[in-house]
Amino acid sequence: MINKESYEQTLGHVSTASRPSELKITDIRFTDIVGGPFHSSLIKVYTNQGLVGFGEVRDGADKVYALMLKSRLLGENPCNIDKLFRRIKQFGGHARQGGGVSGIELALWDLAGKAYGVPVYQMLGGKFRDKIRMYCDTEVVGKDTGKAMGEALKKRMDAGFTFLKMDLGIGQIINEPGTLSAPLGFLEEMREKSKRRYNQNFDGLSEDELREITNRHYDIYNIPHPLTGIHVTEKGLDMLEQYVADVRSVIGYQVPLAIDHFGHIGLQDCIKLGRRIDKFNLAWMEDMIPWQYTQQYAQLSRSVTTPICTGEDIYLKENFKPLLEAGGVSVIHPDVLTTGGILETKKIGDMAQDYGVAMAIHMAESPIACLAAAHVAAATENFLALEYHSCEVDWWDDIVIGSRLPDKLVQNGYITLTDAPGLGIDDLNDEVLAEHVHPEIGGIWESTDQWNKFYSNDRLWS
Repeated sequence: MINKESYEQTLGHVSTASRPSELKITDIRFTDIVGGPFHSSLIKVYTNQGLVGFGEVRDGADKVYALMLKSRLLGENPCNIDKLFRRIKQFGGHARQGGGVSGIELALWDLAGKAYGVPVYQMLGGKFRDKIRMYCDTEVVGKDTGKAMGEALKKRMDAGFTFLKMDLGIGQIINEPGTLSAPLGFLEEMREKSKRRYNQNFDGLSEDELREITNRHYDIYNIPHPLTGIHVTEKGLDMLEQYVADVRSVIGYQVPLAIDHFGHIGLQDCIKLGRRIDKFNLAWMEDMIPWQYTQQYAQLSRSVTTPICTGEDIYLKENFKPLLEAGGVSVIHPDVLTTGGILETKKIGDMAQDYGVAMAIHMAESPIACLAAAHVAAATENFLALEYHSCEVDWWDDIVIGSRLPDKLVQNGYITLTDAPGLGIDDLNDEVLAEHVHPEIGGIWESTDQWNKFYSNDRLWS
């Protein structure tokens, strides 16, 4: 005979609000914000049981990549993550085109964790670590010199960060005569197009004029690195070498320092620069050439002693494999909002470990993507460090609400995960979102019903 009192006491510790096998997706909505640090489209996936899952489209991407998936997910059980991922992954692509599939996948994991009452890292196999090391991408306010960058990085160290990153490339020397060679007029055109695209006040310009600026900027900045004809002179190499020397003179040689954003220069110039700065004990050189050039990465890796890193623009695990097989990287650098999401990033890390390659994680988004990446980092053995772009964004932490989340997610250079279910997010702060909503998009969680009935024969075979 069942003891009724004991039975009721037991039920008091059981969540009966969620019935995972009966959970269904009922709606998907978005809010676009700017400044945290970039344009982000935040995602809510609603269910028939009141549970809400949170995701995010990759920084700088278009939420249409996610909207087009809605009709393919309504009525489905979000706990069937792998099944639904296989249904929608054909609609993703490299770089920002992976943002829709990946962002939705995050929300599915969040929902599954909430439905079963466990954190995402536990569903991935459990933790290798409790604290997630963060690394800061750092910029200089004012004149960009090696000493100034060193002082900016030193402040990161004083704040508790144990891993650092800075930019190093033609951007630091493009205005110094004699540092670069290129087809005459090309560098000037690059500067002019960039200034008009990013710095000009567009008030009073017609839509056709704005479109012309955008199109010409695309023409210039989407030329693959080896095809630009830009080369760094000995004077330019001297200046870049001295820049790194000045940084190291301030921060010392013990702290890991990664470098990024070299500019659109070809393989041979990357090798020249790499050999100049090998002596500075750098953590890695990142995205020196487009990731698609597998054999060039292998040659670059063999030509310098600094670890080579790439991966933030690669979609799906199988597309990382050629770089690993060729020995082109020492550090793989996926972004959970491009790879295909949480599980795909975990698989990428495990595959990289088979080749003796570490995994750092790229992240320049809101706390939603940051927490998703942190759960992957906790559950992946070869994890190195997770990127953090929002030190100076004082409202960044206020985007998310969580009973078990600290007021500051990143403390002393680390994120400490709890056992809160899903990603650990209870809700988003609509007041904060409204203050930072995208001025040209607007709206907070507005209806997306117009996307409910987009159907096509999605099968890729006959």
